[in-house]
Amino acid sequence: MRKIVLTGILAGLMPLAAFGFNPGGGGNGDDPDPPPTSCTHNTLQAGATTRTVTIDGQRRQYILHVPSNYDGSQEVPLLLDFHALSSSADGQRNSSGTANVAERETFIVAYPQGIDNAWNIGPCCTRSRAVDDVAFARAIVAETVAQGCIDERRVYATGYSNGGGLSYKLACDAADVFAAVAPAAFDLIEEMSCQPSRPISVFADRGRLDFIVPYRGGASNPPTPYRLDTIHFLGAVGTLNAWGELNACPGAPRDLGNGCQGWTNCADGTETVLCTSRLGSHSAWDATESWNFLKQHRLPD
Repeated sequence: MRKIVLTGILAGLMPLAAFGFNPGGGGNGDDPDPPPTSCTHNTLQAGATTRTVTIDGQRRQYILHVPSNYDGSQEVPLLLDFHALSSSADGQRNSSGTANVAERETFIVAYPQGIDNAWNIGPCCTRSRAVDDVAFARAIVAETVAQGCIDERRVYATGYSNGGGLSYKLACDAADVFAAVAPAAFDLIEEMSCQPSRPISVFADRGRLDFIVPYRGGASNPPTPYRLDTIHFLGAVGTLNAWGELNACPGAPRDLGNGCQGWTNCADGTETVLCTSRLGSHSAWDATESWNFLKQHRLPD
């Protein structure tokens, strides 16, 4: 599998044409809507509950939102939705919109709680490099799969700001678990090594006027009292190109319309897409739009 050490990947973008963009139309080559599989076990009930898992001796919390129309009889997707720096699991559940989409589309959402209200993505943004948020995410998935009727080929990650950074981290380090990711208001940073175990679909949403994570990239000092290291963002287009290389996407990214660009024909049926709001700042995605992309993708057999 390809490996990119992210220092110095700020390649230019060549605009092409055409989108007719059906977010997630690829789906790793599978039927985009196969019949659901029945389950023989389930202990989950509809509603929101606060749960804990233990990682390296430390108790970690997350909120699990089970939609009202879930009855445990058929497999449903699982989405992990990560909050921004200085926010919380409860804040993300109340503001991101994914809970409402889950009620409409019948999938389960986990809202993890970061230590110090932050996520460790390597050089940023927690007080300790020993915090293993990738292991935390894997544990949430494993516990939910053990307790509920989950389609293990349709597990996804999304997040806003620092939570978007962790979504990228999971794409780099846990592509064996997550079928696709949809980060918002964050980019890859140079001080990371990204070596996904397989091509993985990415749907990124960025604001061109973002004053916290500069759209063009460059040096940044994260607003956290715990880690004052300077990090260097690749920028929105640099991040798109990095994933284009990691996913073995052919040629140059295309103009996909509606402010989006990228590839819909990458290795193993994956897609790599960046959508930009010209007047947007450090803002989150549209939960419905991101879910429409994510739900089409599955782990390969």
